Amino acid sequence: MQKIAFFGLGNMGGPMAANLVKAGYQVAAFDLNPAALAQAQRKGCLACEHIGQALEGAGTVISMLPSGDAIKGLYLGEQGLLKQLQEDTLVIDCSTVSAEDACLVHEAAYVRGIRAIDAPVSGGTAAAIAGTLCFMCGGDMAAIDVARAPLQAMGSKIFHAGGAGSGQVAKICNNLLLAVQMTGTAEALQLGVDKGLDPRVLSEIMCESSGNNWSLTHYNPYPGAMENVPAANGYCGGFSVALMLKDLRLAMDAAAGSASSTPMGALAENLYQLHGASAVNQQLDFSSIQNMFRRPAGVLTD
Repeated sequence: MQKIAFFGLGNMGGPMAANLVKAGYQVAAFDLNPAALAQAQRKGCLACEHIGQALEGAGTVISMLPSGDAIKGLYLGEQGLLKQLQEDTLVIDCSTVSAEDACLVHEAAYVRGIRAIDAPVSGGTAAAIAGTLCFMCGGDMAAIDVARAPLQAMGSKIFHAGGAGSGQVAKICNNLLLAVQMTGTAEALQLGVDKGLDPRVLSEIMCESSGNNWSLTHYNPYPGAMENVPAANGYCGGFSVALMLKDLRLAMDAAAGSASSTPMGALAENLYQLHGASAVNQQLDFSSIQNMFRRPAGVLTD
């Protein structure tokens, strides 16, 4: 079995590693969270006590970490992975970070003769569990072709966005649109509820009308309107408000760097900042933005 070293076993990384095991790969997993590591072990991964143990004999490294600083800490520097990996090792970073940070990893890998791609994902935890993620890949096409087999074990769609960092650009554009879409969906649903409509009925109507969008059909934010989504479970699990805020800040930074006009994205970021001012809300799924529009006793509250 081909051995893969997998770093980062959170809500997305854990199911991704499990799907690699199902596809026949030997997955050596490492995470700083003991509970996440234990869960990965129950799914068939080899739970590693340290990074070096995970790397032993691995021809591919996959990472799914929460920030650019975490990625730079893992790969770069005197103790970074890129100083430890053998030439021709394949590095697949599925984290969402800035294109600039992704390029730093690409450049350092190139110097060492290591193949690297940035491959952030879309689809949420449900797609991570089902193995139907969408991968947005940046880097050399030859490296992406080598990565195709493990990516197909975790996802159903693989796109080559362009050169190094292009996958990250595609991802932040997608999540900027998702944030705008989710806030608009929540606003429209609340207007209907405030005017006496059943949110489930209104959702069905809009799903068959020009207002249809992914948030309505796959991730409805209104409690009771859809089963098996975070809104049906107190907004637990899924993609946190904190991570959506991180992605929106990346998008705003990218827009500033290219002098792009993103007024809707800026408004969405502002709304998520207000919603995420509470530490509790930071950990809720991003569809909990619905709560900003609900108004008990006629007062708009978060």
